[in-house]
Amino acid sequence: MPYATVNPFNNQLVKSFPDATDAEIDAALDKAQAAFATWSRTSVRERCEIFARAAKLAVERAEELARLDTLEMGKLYPESLNEAHDIVPSMLSWLAEHGEDILRPAPIAVAGADQEIMTVYQPQGIVFSVEPWNVPLYQAIRGFAPAALGGNVVILKHASIVPQCAAAIVALLHDAGLPDGVWQNLYATHDQVSRIIADPRVRAVTLTGSAEAGSLVAAQAGKALRKTVLELGGSDPFVVLPDADISLTLQCAVTGRFWVGGQICVSAKRMIVVDPLYDEFVDRYMKSLAYLHPGDPFEPTTTVAPLSSQAQADTVKAQIARAVAAGATATEVGDPVPTTGAFVRPTVLTNVTKDNPVYYEEIFGPVPMIFRVPDVEAALALANDSRYGLAGSVWSRDIGRAVEVAKRIDTGCVGINQPYAIANDMPFGGVKDSGYGREMGYEGVREFCNHKPITLPVGVHARYGATTEEAVVA
Repeated sequence: MPYATVNPFNNQLVKSFPDATDAEIDAALDKAQAAFATWSRTSVRERCEIFARAAKLAVERAEELARLDTLEMGKLYPESLNEAHDIVPSMLSWLAEHGEDILRPAPIAVAGADQEIMTVYQPQGIVFSVEPWNVPLYQAIRGFAPAALGGNVVILKHASIVPQCAAAIVALLHDAGLPDGVWQNLYATHDQVSRIIADPRVRAVTLTGSAEAGSLVAAQAGKALRKTVLELGGSDPFVVLPDADISLTLQCAVTGRFWVGGQICVSAKRMIVVDPLYDEFVDRYMKSLAYLHPGDPFEPTTTVAPLSSQAQADTVKAQIARAVAAGATATEVGDPVPTTGAFVRPTVLTNVTKDNPVYYEEIFGPVPMIFRVPDVEAALALANDSRYGLAGSVWSRDIGRAVEVAKRIDTGCVGINQPYAIANDMPFGGVKDSGYGREMGYEGVREFCNHKPITLPVGVHARYGATTEEAVVA
């Protein structure tokens, strides 16, 4: 697919970009390797200072970045502005604040030994980052900043529908003082992705995307013996226990499913409601969705934006049709959507049985599925009956009970009385077909570091392990 900005509101081509040439791929790899020689020896403090400047610059450019975000992938402008003004700067600021502590050499206690051991966290080389279109600015930063903080250099292959977002966020880091070659944006083709992964200078691959894309990249990386971190799809359970605060639950059931038009891996896709709360939940949920208003995502009155592309809209519509053909009930909500643009009218699916083809699928759009179950055990069985295991949530006034239920949900993370919120200081990732490895937090920075133990004579660790300088020596 060519790299192009197509406005999803009207499906009009705004600008197209040529694919990278093989010569440009070779040059980028050469430049990255040369940059690594210097960046890997740059102090952690200097890296943190660059990230801190980038955070401030992102706030200054937030409106410009947000407009590109909404133009290219169609999300509501306030959501784009929140991404550019708050989410991206927040992550950069957190890394800048905690970077030295994250990478400080750590002592290892060895009982009865006449030696001391410290672990240093050292960079490995080029990290290849393959990122999705749904949160284009933040996803690019998430694939870059933790790896680069650890001293690695990064090559970005962003989604083909957000080429201007990709270029703009990389330019922002360079304007903040990032040395040339530490982060490069390439409009690479699928064939070139394979070539990049196979290059011996590439040490790791991180990908956020579909399970199918993750499987393909993991196979290529495995053949080349490259470390991978994969954050893939999700079909997150939203488990409502009989004693849930129904008003709070309903409010979050709306925002948790319809944020970014439902095009978020951790949105609440499967609402599992335990009797006797089901009827009230469905009745009030439908009423709360009646006021959804589709339109231009730049207009403040719009609450339903187009999906990211016509292809994505067609995929979701086809899933709804297949669900109905297999016996599900589809109830459209909100105002009718425009007849032009990549719109899908929000639709609630009920009566989805296990033999329905969409039962095990991820629906990446404004289409919640609601399930009635008789008790908590049935809720857990349904929640775990999925190929995915990214996130989920449990809703109950009894926090102790909710925690016990959350422990039994087979996902990478669970929220209680809140849709799972990604936080900078929390490791994030999934299980099963939702991927492996962790992003963000201390674990995310260290994922692409070599955890190297160094043995020392007794009593000298305090002298040689007191700073983070050892962690940047390649």
